[in-house]
Amino acid sequence: MRVLTGIQPSGDLHIGNYFGSIKQMINAQKENETFIFLANYHALTTVSDGERLKELTLKAAIDFLALGVDPQKSVFWVQSDVKEVLELYWVLSNFTPMGLLERAHSYKDKVAKGILPNHSLFSYPVLMAADILLFSPDIIPVGKDQIQHVEITRDIAVKFNNEYGEIFKLPEYKVEENVATVPGIDGQKMSKSYNNTINIFDEEKKQLKKIKKIVTEAVPLEEPKEWRDCNVYNIAKLFLDEAGQKELQARYERGGEGHGHFKLYLHELIWDYFKPYREKREYYLNHTDEVRDILNEGAKKAKETALPLIEKIRSVTGINY
Repeated sequence: MRVLTGIQPSGDLHIGNYFGSIKQMINAQKENETFIFLANYHALTTVSDGERLKELTLKAAIDFLALGVDPQKSVFWVQSDVKEVLELYWVLSNFTPMGLLERAHSYKDKVAKGILPNHSLFSYPVLMAADILLFSPDIIPVGKDQIQHVEITRDIAVKFNNEYGEIFKLPEYKVEENVATVPGIDGQKMSKSYNNTINIFDEEKKQLKKIKKIVTEAVPLEEPKEWRDCNVYNIAKLFLDEAGQKELQARYERGGEGHGHFKLYLHELIWDYFKPYREKREYYLNHTDEVRDILNEGAKKAKETALPLIEKIRSVTGINY
């Protein structure tokens, strides 16, 4: 089964990113044909500084390799290195009703958040459809808020297929119902938008400072603590097996420890968990040429996969006269 995931190079990764999607993506490599790309064309809708986008793209590649993207098991590339996606984007635009895009939640949400409306933001779902359809995946893992993107992709593909025959495979979306919603330091869902994140690769002192800001109840040291709704506990449990969770629950219920103790414990959990990833990241930071080679090789593989389909599209549409 072929699984495809696109990730915008948008800045520092946090533990919400990791448990919400990255861990599932890494695990998918074990049993599936996995395609993973860094969506730098999409990032242009929010990043206008060219040097900044270059920096973010390379940094994202390093971070994902450090966290477990395996170029021997996955095709891993930068979106802009496979130009055929823009060719397909234009072709698909001819099969995309304006009303379909006007109903897109993501466009409305981004404009509501203050992002200036323009054509790229409006036609974002068409480029996403090209990203997907070009590689004929079976499954697109998404969060619930992204289901509409896959539905739009299917609608466009159906209109194209009705005109030219069964050219595109219709992908299915997969929502991981058991994916953890990671609370941020304020108790809301962890998100860069809320500035409530604990970043994976922060320096130790900076990470500890963030953890100490986690909102907790004021309870005297000697009294038992409630763990069920505690933000510290609900982050810590992501790093613990069942026995570890029960042990931590017992510490809460015994009393004699304050939330400050549990925050220090959480810091130790996070720091130890990501230690091997930090070491691997340090290697790639010092071997950026190797990172670029991996991305170039991934782009070649992606292009090889895409070419038969794009040539068929050129033929049926009359582009290759």
